[in-house]
Amino acid sequence: MTDVTDALLGAAAEAARPWAELPDEKRAAALDAVADTLDAAADELVPLAREESRLPEGRLRGELVRTTFQLRSFAAQVREGFEVISDEPDPDWPTGPRPALRRVLLPLGPVVVFAASNFPFAFSVAGGDTASALAAGCPVVVKAHPGHPKLSDATAELVRKALTSAGAPEGTFALFHGEADGRDAVLDPRTKAVAFTGSLRGGRALFDLAVSRPEPIPFYGELGSVNPVFVTRSAAEARAGEIATGYVDSFTLGTGQFCTKPGLLLVPSGSRILELATEHARAKGAAALLNDRITDGYTAGLETLRGHGSVRVLVEGVLGEDGPTPTLLATTAADLLADPDTLATECFGPASLVVTYDDDEQLLAVARSLEGQLTGTVHGEESDDVARPLLAELAQRVGRVLWNGWPTGVSVTAAMHHGGPYPATTSPLHTSVGITASARFLRPVAFQNVPAHLSPR
Repeated sequence: MTDVTDALLGAAAEAARPWAELPDEKRAAALDAVADTLDAAADELVPLAREESRLPEGRLRGELVRTTFQLRSFAAQVREGFEVISDEPDPDWPTGPRPALRRVLLPLGPVVVFAASNFPFAFSVAGGDTASALAAGCPVVVKAHPGHPKLSDATAELVRKALTSAGAPEGTFALFHGEADGRDAVLDPRTKAVAFTGSLRGGRALFDLAVSRPEPIPFYGELGSVNPVFVTRSAAEARAGEIATGYVDSFTLGTGQFCTKPGLLLVPSGSRILELATEHARAKGAAALLNDRITDGYTAGLETLRGHGSVRVLVEGVLGEDGPTPTLLATTAADLLADPDTLATECFGPASLVVTYDDDEQLLAVARSLEGQLTGTVHGEESDDVARPLLAELAQRVGRVLWNGWPTGVSVTAAMHHGGPYPATTSPLHTSVGITASARFLRPVAFQNVPAHLSPR
């Protein structure tokens, strides 16, 4: 670990108790101050993001609004207060006299956040992981993503200054660069939790480090998902055009660089959806991927899918100066069930696989074969016999179940769950979007017979 990162972790450890003990109103005001500062710097930050991410200005400005909304939402949560459960003394309690108990939630301590590439604001330096950990009372040390280093530095400086001006202790927030320092930070005993958004391979390697420590720590990783969409026969007959258009628009949104992109579409054999989706995909133009590294990964992943013996190409994408045009592939449910490890694999970019099925039993068999996913979607009719069992199967395997919608677009709201069973995430009990994301960084402590004014919260 470099001396700089070592010093940042040391400062975060020193700031842990003062930041945790800061009055709720002051901590909330500090989060609001960060939001206000970022909003005011939009004309400085958006051009940097545009330069480094190749994303359009409108998308980036909208994402910055999402980022500051998240910060203000967590500020409101801090003001409302985290869960406290109290039991009054009861000498006649059936299991024996009950003492006075007060269960509160306390911050874990310094959190290392690994920034994501595909959302340079909302899942990066000042994104949801950072906001939720700060709201919980934990100092944050962010490992910058190499895809947007200048934006990361600029954002971090604004965040740090805003927090300091609002009264946060020195060391409450910091940023560092470098993969080696990232690995070392996971192993450092001063780190008490890690939040990560990225690839399955990279996330799993860091997760293994986190749990290999003498003191294992929570590792909250979002690692990948193919987000399957199941279309019942009656829905395909009733809304073929609408479903085909929505599907193509969804898997090409953001050039297919959303973790919630539908990578599989299950449709009945003989459905017109294949033909209509093919027409719509061919009409889509090229769009740039985030950076050369992602372009190389997309090209390699697509080549593996396209080269599979059971896969046929419906639309052949072309990689040009402006980026790739969409690629649409097709296979059968029988072939998918024969090799799910290859065919049901995330391909990060504007490509997706249409899977034709013969009957409802085959549709359910595909659902049962799936690994953990962030989302699972059903396009159906309420009268479909297969709807209830299909929804039940998906609920066992995904973090968010959709009905007649598309998974791209994750609302920042209290009831949202952005997570799912492994390998979608390493912790299916928690979300990385919405105000309950702070629960990842809080630990319950019960105070027995301790006067309320003497307990930390």
